[in-house]
Amino acid sequence: MATFLVLALNIALHAGIFVFLRDSSMNPVLYAILAIAWGVGGVYLIYWSLNWTVERYSDVWRRRIQPYLFVGPAFLLLSWLLLIPTVRTLYMSFMDAGSEKFVGFANYAAIFTNRLLLTALRNNLIWVAFGATACIVLGLLIAVLADRSSFEKLAKAIIFLPMAISFVAAGVIWKFIYYYQPGDEQVGLLNAIVTAFGGEPQAWTSMLQPWNNLFLVAILVWMQTGFAMVIFSAALKGVPEDMLEAARMDGAGEVRIFFKIIVPYISTTILSVTTTIIVFTLKIFDVVMVMTGGQYDTEVVATQFYRQFFMYRNFGYGSTLAIVLLIAVIPVIVFNLRQMRRQGGF
Repeated sequence: MATFLVLALNIALHAGIFVFLRDSSMNPVLYAILAIAWGVGGVYLIYWSLNWTVERYSDVWRRRIQPYLFVGPAFLLLSWLLLIPTVRTLYMSFMDAGSEKFVGFANYAAIFTNRLLLTALRNNLIWVAFGATACIVLGLLIAVLADRSSFEKLAKAIIFLPMAISFVAAGVIWKFIYYYQPGDEQVGLLNAIVTAFGGEPQAWTSMLQPWNNLFLVAILVWMQTGFAMVIFSAALKGVPEDMLEAARMDGAGEVRIFFKIIVPYISTTILSVTTTIIVFTLKIFDVVMVMTGGQYDTEVVATQFYRQFFMYRNFGYGSTLAIVLLIAVIPVIVFNLRQMRRQGGF
């Protein structure tokens, strides 16, 4: 009885606070303060009250209930925020544009026959093939070189610095770097350098198709290489020094040591970083939207989803694109989880 009473009081209390904040017209600053206080204090109150209730049980029942007590709220929250929207999106992917008529797999068939959508899928493959590969290779190379440099901290700080800004901000910065205008005077950094050496200015993100996608991929490499470098650098410091010294004494060169000892030793880290960056590149949206808005054949699945769902109000197409993106990400995530399980991560 106490368990159900405490649970009911928690639901009633937090539902009341939610209704009060939703219908309130108080000062926005005070509203934000109360919302934060409720978010922090409310979570603590839920766990404390439920744990207090469970402590009243016998040891046997307490051990059975407590794991579900602490995992349960998180599971319910994730279900509300992730599972339910996913199921609803899957349902909408089998409906027409207005989500009124069941059309079966017609939307899925249309995706693989529509030229714009095929272009978006092709561009996503370009982002994964070139962007993820460049981030991994450069991140590992810089990590190895920086660890042997006397300016290790400074070098790593400079490479990691782009991670401190958002992709939207990075898009704005690189938009000025790639900026093109007709005539001799160029304010874009890249075109200014090209014209200074006697070259012709180019509209890097529009006219040079499909190379313009690679110029956008360069922004991803600029930002994510620092992430890969930091993870690889930490893994490299775990390679036993005596193993490296033994290989050198046996006459192995540095290149051979790198490929025969270092890479196999940190292979699980390489796989984890690779899958993380691949998932990120599959979901890329911000850079493309800021730089080109998806024009000039730079559409990716995420921008096409945004355009179909929110601009054209074609809920069937939009939902189908979201599900296709989810299906593309799932194998990478499953592979990553299996690697973590082999390492004893969970």
